[in-house]
Amino acid sequence: MPRASHNRTLARREEIVDACEQLYRTMSFKEITLKKIGEVTSFTRTSIYNYFRTREEIFLALFEREYRLWGEDLEAILARDRLSRAEFSQELGRSLAARPNLLKLLSMNMYDIEENSRVESLTEFKLAYGRALSLVRACLERFFGMDKEAAEGFLYAFFPFLYGVYPYANATPKQEEAMRRAGVAYLRLSAAELCSRAALRLLEGSLPAEN
Repeated sequence: MPRASHNRTLARREEIVDACEQLYRTMSFKEITLKKIGEVTSFTRTSIYNYFRTREEIFLALFEREYRLWGEDLEAILARDRLSRAEFSQELGRSLAARPNLLKLLSMNMYDIEENSRVESLTEFKLAYGRALSLVRACLERFFGMDKEAAEGFLYAFFPFLYGVYPYANATPKQEEAMRRAGVAYLRLSAAELCSRAALRLLEGSLPAEN
């Protein structure tokens, strides 16, 4: 494919993903259809199929972009000279709080999104996800000298934990009222606080006590 044509295709894909992101700020996944995406772009629903086969592929592309952007934040953390456990946990929490779309997407049903996407699209997403995983691992090795086993223990506790951060940090008034009526204690914490606390607790459980 000629470079000009390739760049034009990428730009059109980005326009579609931008539209999906715009709608996702105020609408749920179920409400966002290809028709609605077409209404806020220069594309018809039919022409969108030239770039994405399903609605799920568009969301997967948005997901991929969010992981890439988080990866840039992780690279900045990795470039620091030294970070204590508390400092690293705070930086990690802040980097995730800066990506509310990533946390919101993580709270969705990934099985359906991945099942309804082509393997080529899924591979691009997994590359971005894998990059974020590798960068957090590199931080653990750089700042704390973690061995492979300890780092894997952190990663495969922390990354699954992220799936529940958005709904907990963004409970609706109706949900809070229901918990109050049910007598369920609810401590309101921000996404940054939740992620920082979890990361610090995992670090403390994986490393020798600090002097």
